[in-house]
Amino acid sequence: MPELPEIEAIKRVIEPQIKGFAVQQITVNRPEVVAHPSADEFCTRITGQFFTEIDRRGKFLILCLSSGDKVVLHLRMTGCLLVTPTDYPEEKHTHLVFHLSGGRELRFSDTRRFGRFWLLRQGEADTYTGMKKLGTEPFEPGFSGEYLSTHLGKRKKAIKECLLDQSVITGIGNIYSDEILFASRIHPERPANTLTTEEWNQLASVIPERLAFFVEKNKTTPEEYLAAKGQDYRNAPFLQVYGHGGEPCPVCGDTLCRIVIGGRSSVYCPSCQQQQ
Repeated sequence: MPELPEIEAIKRVIEPQIKGFAVQQITVNRPEVVAHPSADEFCTRITGQFFTEIDRRGKFLILCLSSGDKVVLHLRMTGCLLVTPTDYPEEKHTHLVFHLSGGRELRFSDTRRFGRFWLLRQGEADTYTGMKKLGTEPFEPGFSGEYLSTHLGKRKKAIKECLLDQSVITGIGNIYSDEILFASRIHPERPANTLTTEEWNQLASVIPERLAFFVEKNKTTPEEYLAAKGQDYRNAPFLQVYGHGGEPCPVCGDTLCRIVIGGRSSVYCPSCQQQQ
C-alpha cells in the first residue's frame, strides 16, 4: 500500500495537471468504487465543476471542487490515478474516468478493487471516509516527543505496531516504520512503554525527516509518471532495511534480520537496534 511519501508524490504530480479543468462527464465502470453517495448522484453532482486543488490527509487524497465539494479517494493496496490524453490506451482495471476539458482524462484503476471514492458536499459532515479518526500529521507543529509519549508511552505493544496506528500518527506504514526505527536505532519489538524521553524525542525528529526525505526521492515528472503507469515509486534504491532481510547492514555490516510483528514483516539490524 502506498504510504505518505507516495501519496504526497501522487498529489504533487497530479494536481498541476487537473487544476482549473472542468469535469465534462464521468464514466463509472464499477459503481462499487463510489462508496458515498450513489454512483449516479456522484456523477450528477460533480459534472460541470472544475478542480481547484488537491489536498492530502494521511493516505487520503482530497480533490477539491469549485463549489466547495470534495472528492475523497483512498487508493488502498493497488489503486492508481493517471492523467492521460483521451486517446491513451486504457488500463485493464480502469474503474472510473473523469473526462476533463482540454482533451484529457483523470483515470482511476485498481487491480484489487479496494480503492474507494467519497463525495462530500460543501458543509456535509464527514461520517463516511474515516478521516476524522486519523491522528496528527508528522509535519504538523504539534508533533513532538511529548505528543508521542503521551499517546503511546503507556502501551505494552511493540513500537513497530504503535507507529502503524493511524489514530496517533497518520501516513506511516510497514515500509517507513522499518526505516524510521532503523534511523532511530530502536528495536522494532521494544514495548512502547520502555522507551525513554530521549528516544521519544529522537523518533519525533526522525519521523518527519525520513518521510520528507522519501517524499523528495519519489518526485517525478508527469511524463515519467504516465510512462510508468503511476507505479514507478522511486524509494527502492534509498531503503536501508525494508526488503533487505538477510543482507548486510549498511551501517555496521551485520546481517539484517526479518521477523513478524503483529502480522507484519519487519527488518532490523541486531547490532544497531539492540533489544533492551
